[in-house]
Amino acid sequence: MADPKNKWHDNAMGRWYVDAQCIDCDLCNEIAPGHFKGNDGEAHSFVHKQPATPKELAACREAKESCPVDAIGDDGEEVVGG
Repeated sequence: MADPKNKWHDNAMGRWYVDAQCIDCDLCNEIAPGHFKGNDGEAHSFVHKQPATPKELAACREAKESCPVDAIGDDGEEVVGG
């Protein structure tokens, strides 16, 4: 389970984050490319853009569920709007 105390500094401000458990497998970027990016210099991924629609939220949830090391977390608030 992702730990908000260990999230990377380059995550976009908001609900979703990637923490220090990330192994930079790039799976999250393949599932939700508009929201996750790799930090090649530090060999980890991070949240580049927070989801703003239900469709984007679903993609981020799929990335979280697919993460092999549970490095993706969120604070539990739902996206408003559509």
